[in-house]
Amino acid sequence: MRMNVTDEELAKAAARGDRAAFSTLLERCYDRMFHLAFRLTGSRAEAEDLTQDICAALPAKIVRFDGRARFTTWLYRVVVNAAHDRRRRQATHVRAADGWGSWEIARREADAETAERIDWLTVAMRGLPDDLRDTLALVLDEMTHAQAAEILGVSEGTVSWRISEAKQKLRTQRQEEDRA
Repeated sequence: MRMNVTDEELAKAAARGDRAAFSTLLERCYDRMFHLAFRLTGSRAEAEDLTQDICAALPAKIVRFDGRARFTTWLYRVVVNAAHDRRRRQATHVRAADGWGSWEIARREADAETAERIDWLTVAMRGLPDDLRDTLALVLDEMTHAQAAEILGVSEGTVSWRISEAKQKLRTQRQEEDRA
């Protein structure tokens, strides 16, 4: 596969069943998917699982890529949606496990140990509301506000507001930690 072929051209070829195009596309995009998944989940293990799940589902999903947006924009939307779906499933599992006492306590302790290994920003982002965290993760992944707005389906002004709000919440959290 020539290196000057665009992601969009590769995606269209992959949608038609071209395995080499799909493989090349995955090679180009895997790291970006993983980094965004990591920012969205705050956990390396979760990000690895999420990225693998997306890769497994991508052959069926890519046939719906219509080329109206850049492929990376479409792919980031797939990653954000997959992260939302995973959060909903996890919330359902937590509610279902509510009465399991020691199992839930052990799970939370394991989560806390994992969180201690993650840098401060990633941990702090987990405390943000989903909309702020998702927006911040996209912008930290070097997306412009316009690109993030397109992926999230909101206005560019909303993205700017969310970034400002996230910065304020993180700044306040950091100040409270420093005082403690």
